Amino acid sequence: MPSTGLTVVWFLGVVALIPLTLWVLKRSGLATGTVGGATAMIKPVGQLNIGPGQRLVTVEVGTGDSRTWLVLGVTAQHINTLHTMAPQNAPLAEQATPSFTNLLRRSLGQQDKGQA
Repeated sequence: MPSTGLTVVWFLGVVALIPLTLWVLKRSGLATGTVGGATAMIKPVGQLNIGPGQRLVTVEVGTGDSRTWLVLGVTAQHINTLHTMAPQNAPLAEQATPSFTNLLRRSLGQQDKGQA
């Protein structure tokens, strides 16, 4: 029976390492595309799902003055460049539709004002 206790200890140790590993990834910059304080050469800007397995993706390529936005058509088999344009001030996704969080905050704020 001592092996059961050891198994439980190892299991709890592995489970405890999961949040620690996620925190280290977040702090290192690998999860956000920044390593050593430098930004990544390719950065996602926004995406729009068109159908099953089909989407439009906007990515920013390059750094500094040589930045360019690429609009890509992505399927399971191909990635095609649909359009190339200069970088915009705000991401396209935020301009087109507000996020769920902003809509929820706005609706809760209106309800609070209406009840007060």
